[in-house]
Amino acid sequence: MKYVLFVCLPEREDLTRPAEGLTARLRPPDDATTVRARGDEVLLSDGPFIRSEEYVAGLDLVEASDLDEAVVLAARHSAALGGGPVEVRPVWE
Repeated sequence: MKYVLFVCLPEREDLTRPAEGLTARLRPPDDATTVRARGDEVLLSDGPFIRSEEYVAGLDLVEASDLDEAVVLAARHSAALGGGPVEVRPVWE
């Protein structure tokens, strides 16, 4: 089964330096555009969906036999070892 590891960083983190261990690194939340659809209307807003002290900075797609194995992989991630959160989420297949 595939899992996504969302790597979170504090908002104050320096985004100009590469984040170690990330497969896909994201630009800062201020560069986000949030899209909502209401019927035929598409609504856009600048910035992230929510404001938070932490934000998703990147993601890794991993293959694991189950959630327990995915959690072990997340716990070994450089972001987690540095004290940051790593959200584990299964991918629909």
